[in-house]
Amino acid sequence: MTARETATPPRRRDAAKTRQLLLDAALQRFTRDGYAATTVRDIADDAGVNVALISRYFKSKEGLFEACLTSSVDEIRRNAEDTPLGRTPEAIARQIARPRTEGLLNHLVLLLRSSGDEGADRIRLGLLRSYGERLAEATGSPPGDDRMLLRAQVVLAAATGIALLRTKSGLEPLASATEEDLVPPLRDLIDALLRDR
Repeated sequence: MTARETATPPRRRDAAKTRQLLLDAALQRFTRDGYAATTVRDIADDAGVNVALISRYFKSKEGLFEACLTSSVDEIRRNAEDTPLGRTPEAIARQIARPRTEGLLNHLVLLLRSSGDEGADRIRLGLLRSYGERLAEATGSPPGDDRMLLRAQVVLAAATGIALLRTKSGLEPLASATEEDLVPPLRDLIDALLRDR
């Protein structure tokens, strides 16, 4: 037998797994250290992959940051997508009450944290605005209704504040409130801001 015949077969790459490892590592780094202080080498090292793979999958650090932001928005609105206004309190409560281990706080912090990079911040604010626009449109309001958009953004800010207070402050009874506990006050808030205006 030759050395070539006994050699270990080449390991197959799993592009989806590698991409997810990079996203997870980047989310942790961007959340903890911020955009400017995070290097692509830090992210690659944390993910246990070659730094060149960031360019392959995301083109650049900004591309990876945009992918993290998009992932964060997707995670936050996953259960709220196409949710009628009448079911929005339940959808928000479900997101807020999810176990802390699922990383909602990291997604929220990333969306709220300024990166110090103009392009990255433009992406972050655009994604937040699009979420508010979807919520405003769920009321039946026409696109471009700034009055309803403001009300939708207040709901978004309140939901974000609730999630942050639950995970960071230990404020009771908010910190231990269940999904079912959160629905009635969220319904009151949404009804007051988004219905019949």
